[in-house]
This record gives sequence, C-alpha cells and structure tokens, in this order.
Amino acid sequence: MNSNPANTTNPGGQAAAGEGVSAAVPAASPTFSPLYQQIKGLITQSLESGEWKPGEIIPSEVELAARYKVSQGTVRKAIDELAAENLLVRRQGKGTFVATHNEDRAQFRFLRLLADDGAEHPHVSRLLECRRLRASADIARQLDLKPAEPVVLIKRLLQFDGEVTVLDEIWLPGAVFRGLTLERLSEYKGPLYAMFETEFGTRMIRATEKIRAVAAEPSVADLLQVPPGFPLLSVERVSYTYGDRPVEVRRGWYVTTGYYYQNDLS
Repeated sequence: MNSNPANTTNPGGQAAAGEGVSAAVPAASPTFSPLYQQIKGLITQSLESGEWKPGEIIPSEVELAARYKVSQGTVRKAIDELAAENLLVRRQGKGTFVATHNEDRAQFRFLRLLADDGAEHPHVSRLLECRRLRASADIARQLDLKPAEPVVLIKRLLQFDGEVTVLDEIWLPGAVFRGLTLERLSEYKGPLYAMFETEFGTRMIRATEKIRAVAAEPSVADLLQVPPGFPLLSVERVSYTYGDRPVEVRRGWYVTTGYYYQNDLS
C-alpha cells in the first residue's frame, strides 16, 4: 500500500489504487462502491451512533483523512454529499457541523407553506391532543410496524398571522417516542422536529410526500374554520431517519388562501 495515501486521489476524488481505508470499511462486494461512498457511509454511522451530536462540529477533513487512511480529497467529496443531503453544514472559517433542526433554516425544509409575498411568516402551534393507541394496518405499514403495535398520535393546528392555516395529524412509533405526552409537548418551546432530535434521539433526515387537492370534510372544516367542501391542499408525508427507517407519518390539510406550497427540485 502507498505509504502516503493522502496524496493518491485523482481530481474527481476517486481513490488511486494505493489508497487505503480503515478496517471498518466493508469488504468489496460484487457491486462497486467508490471509496468516497464508503467514507460517507462511515461518517453517517458516526452520526447515527451519536458520536457527533446535532449542532456539534465534526473533525476536520485532515483528521478524518488520517482516521480512515484516505486522502483529504476523498473525505471532502464524502462531506460534500452529506452537506448536499442536509446532514452536515459547512460554515466558512469555522468548520463542518452536524445539521440540527434547531436552526431556523431547517424549519422551512419540511414546512414549505409560504405567503404569496414569498416571505417565511412565523407560525404558532396549537396542540389539540397527544395520545397512545394501536396502529391501524395502514399506519403500521407506513411505519414498518406490525398491526396494532403502539403509536403516538399528535393533532395540532398551525396559525399564520393569527389565521388557522394547517391541521396536522402526526403518527409516531410508540417504542421510539415513549414518554411523549401533551404536557411535554406543551412545555417544549422549539420546533417539533428539534424536540424529536434532542429529547428522543430521532432526527428526520428526509421525507416523501403526496400532495393533492381535496374538499374539506365537515370535521376538518370545523377545525380550520372554513365551510365544508372548501378547497384544501392535502399533504401526506412519511419522514425517515438514518438507515431509511420511517419514523413519522404526517397528514396535513392546508388552507392556501394567500399561501402556496413550494418544492425545490434538483
């Protein structure tokens, strides 16, 4: 093996034949995995295990290169991908930090309702209920649980500029969110995902959504203070943590009078 692996990458960040990696990297499989992807996997494992917690700085590229016995360029490419996926955040002149839902910018990664003027208006959450129950077959399937396993249901309203705008039903695995109560939710002052991250060790890192136009059913219309049949935007989301494990099913009804739902595609 090359005695100086830190200088063995080509300009694209691919490892030259002599570049090494620590024994923790899995052995080569029939499907080729570029070395930077292996390093990305190792860094992700450290994030998942809590070695570096949300908001904390991670070791420098030089330190990680020495740890994994690869070049700094390989580490940089792995970190670039993790930053693009919002798992890490680069801060000019300060280093690279574990992303956290406590940051203001993270809040609007998942709440994409904007006013027609394009501004991100502050909102107020009004909790309606939080209770434990048995998962229906549909919720169990989406959360990768067995039917009738315990789940936590949260219902809340979001008010923008004093107007009731969003009704959320949020389903969480009961085993992961033991001890989550309405009182505990009411006492927490930050974003919901920040609470999941700091108090339950569960970080939402990606989500899939289904969006459709619906007519407000009477029970939903009553809570959103609109007439039955009023046009609403329905957003059904499944959120995932590390290892692509589903940890939240969310069903939201949005009043879009004066608002629009924004998705950034890349």
